[in-house]
Amino acid sequence: MPTPPPTGPLVTRGTLAADLRALGVRPGETLLAHSSLRSLGWVNGGAVAVVEGLLDALGPDGTLVVPTQSGGLSDPAIWTSPPVPETWWETIRATMPGYDPLITPTRGVGVVPETVRTWPGALRSAHPQTSFAAIGPRAAKIVEDHAQDCRLGERSPLARLETMGARVLLLGAGYDSCTSFHLAEYRIPSPRVEVGRPVRTPEGSRWEVVTEVSISSERFDELGSDFERDRPVVRGLVGAADTRLFPVADAVAYAERWLQTHRSREEWVTDDAPASRRS
Repeated sequence: MPTPPPTGPLVTRGTLAADLRALGVRPGETLLAHSSLRSLGWVNGGAVAVVEGLLDALGPDGTLVVPTQSGGLSDPAIWTSPPVPETWWETIRATMPGYDPLITPTRGVGVVPETVRTWPGALRSAHPQTSFAAIGPRAAKIVEDHAQDCRLGERSPLARLETMGARVLLLGAGYDSCTSFHLAEYRIPSPRVEVGRPVRTPEGSRWEVVTEVSISSERFDELGSDFERDRPVVRGLVGAADTRLFPVADAVAYAERWLQTHRSREEWVTDDAPASRRS
């Protein structure tokens, strides 16, 4: 059978930048982008064109930030997609390469963040599982000093983005990918869990376990729907992608109140392990 023709619209670097400006992206601002390449349409140039369009819309004084998470650097005991035999666990822990911000690939966040991670001049934060990468004049300030025992809390890039007045861009992505909601989990009474991962040292990789706030994106879609109902969220199309734009600070403040009301302790504890793998 013949290959079916591609579905549109035809999207280019220029149309992306124009659509982003029409949505309200401002030159010089700082933007935390979560993206779905396939939602945009037929993009001439793929992820490279998307990054170029984002940078064009932000201009030389703007800063682009993306999650560059590497959830594969996690304890094999919690792996579910797929699980591995328990007899392998200790060997996996002992031999897993430690996190290196220059070479450890992203996982589970799409091709656009991986393209940003390898972009000339991009900087990446130091957390072995929940790093962020940034391009632009504020990049160093955003990614520096990401604490090893603070995945997405006060000593992570999220808190700096909040302070800087950054905005979230959900470019064809849903609220389940909105990492800003996780910052709220650090500001309300939360369970704590042990998190294992490999770290790189001058002597080589070693396995370590730290105690962390339990995080979960369970019900983030519901949280996002209520947030959009109650708070100003800019919505529009970029290419074919349903896109949303809103301040990090608004998302965090709303999530603090919502999570305390709607999430049970049981939901929090049981979902942390899959979230770590999924990140």
